[in-house]
Amino acid sequence: MTTVTRPPAVAPPAPAAAPTAGRRRRRLTDSAAAWAFALPVAAYLVLFFAYPLYRNIDLSLRDYTVQSFVQGNAKFIGLHNYATAIHDPVFPEAVWHTLFFTFVSLAFQYSIGLALAIFFNQSFRLSGTLRALLLVPWLLPLIVSASVWAWMLNSESGVINSFLRALGGSNVHWLTGTPWSLISVTIANIWIGIPFNLVLLYSGLQNISEDVYEAAELDGATAWKRFWHVTFPLLRPVSAITLLLGFVYTLKVFDIIWIITRGGPDNTSTTLATWSYQLSFGSLLPKFGPGSAVGNMLILGALVAGVIYIRFEGKAATR
Repeated sequence: MTTVTRPPAVAPPAPAAAPTAGRRRRRLTDSAAAWAFALPVAAYLVLFFAYPLYRNIDLSLRDYTVQSFVQGNAKFIGLHNYATAIHDPVFPEAVWHTLFFTFVSLAFQYSIGLALAIFFNQSFRLSGTLRALLLVPWLLPLIVSASVWAWMLNSESGVINSFLRALGGSNVHWLTGTPWSLISVTIANIWIGIPFNLVLLYSGLQNISEDVYEAAELDGATAWKRFWHVTFPLLRPVSAITLLLGFVYTLKVFDIIWIITRGGPDNTSTTLATWSYQLSFGSLLPKFGPGSAVGNMLILGALVAGVIYIRFEGKAATR
């Protein structure tokens, strides 16, 4: 009689062991550490960004006086402060001066910064030393730089007019004439902003491979064609962020203009930033509401520039 042998029964797999208490404690510790690192940043953003922005919006929507500002019982008036600012005769002048100051500064800062970045991208002796010296305008406190420019542009004792007289020219009223006051503060801002563009664009050039230039040179491309068809397109991402940061910074420039001309004479160099300060703190009867409204217009302009940058970068990334 044949004996049938059955295979040994296979025990079902044991259920996965539950996470041990040690793992749970480690997860809780990691989570607590993450919150501990994030909390200071969150507190900083709330205290120094979110709350001031909220207060500025609140100021622009209420009829604040010195008394109501202290007591906190200002009447809600909606967009009246914005309408007051827009219908003020100074508003169109301030907008034009802001646009001129911003876009002329950006054009020259970027062009000169790019030319210097290409120059320093070549290997030669003392390149690092010269780059360090060109960073001095950017490292100096703005009050120092603006004060030096105010002295240099002085109509009577300034070194620039002394140089013009030595060449047989006449004095130029840089700080008290139209349109020289706006041109003067723009020149000073261009000088201060060139090192910022130089640093960013130089770092972008360092990331472009030499093989690309060698291939273009083998194809017979001239120096200008190598710049226009190789360097400039490959620098586009760095150029975009450089121009965006420069726009946001230049749009809100206040100290340079205020120290050199105080927005004068007769508002000929007043921008939205200096006008906002004048409305809020420039008289014994401050206009906190319209001043805050003008400040919010500047914030909105910077926000629109940021959105445009994100849209263009997003389209470029999907190509």
